[in-house]
Amino acid sequence: MVEKDGVRRGYDELAPAYADRREEDDRGTELLESVLASLPESPRVLDAGCGGGQPVLERLDAGRATPIGLDFSREQLRLATDAVPEAALAQGDMTSLPFADDSFDGVVAYWSLIHVPLEDHRTVIDEFARVVRPGGRVLLCEGTDEWCGENPDWLETGVRMEWNIAGAERTRSQLQAAGFDVVESWGVPAESLRENEDVSHEDDADDDEESNDEEPWAFFEARLEP
Repeated sequence: MVEKDGVRRGYDELAPAYADRREEDDRGTELLESVLASLPESPRVLDAGCGGGQPVLERLDAGRATPIGLDFSREQLRLATDAVPEAALAQGDMTSLPFADDSFDGVVAYWSLIHVPLEDHRTVIDEFARVVRPGGRVLLCEGTDEWCGENPDWLETGVRMEWNIAGAERTRSQLQAAGFDVVESWGVPAESLRENEDVSHEDDADDDEESNDEEPWAFFEARLEP
């Protein structure tokens, strides 16, 4: 089981190494561009688990959205302040977002839900539904299969890191239970798809350093039903 304080301390300790990794990783950026194009003009978008600002927050700050970043690591937020000085940043926990209802047109959660204890995944998705305006979008990634584990020397930093991956099927079910309509997915196994759900496998990617698992990542775009 993931111990949240341990994950937070880990991200504090390896902040520069993780920022370098994210700077080199552009997975999901094309999906982000597509979702931004579907939002109203000058949308308010939350990067939930923003880290040092890459790859999401810095792209939101390109004059196309009002960027807001949330992370529970103080050191990650310090780097995000330098990388995206115009963004509004908050330190907090995704299980209890420090924002009012209907605050955002969109929420993006890349490489963050996977560090939440499995029993809290649904709580996080419910929080996304609370802060997103009706008709707004959520874009998130998960592993395709359920997996829990740790790496005692992640990114060769000597820092221990833990993951709890819910898998594509459970993640989609939780999105639907929270009132979202999954409109598109990438990298999702065929057995997890539903009728009328668009899918692309072009963005499948392996990342055995990120999750210690060779299965591709799954990305979901979901719309909060009015």
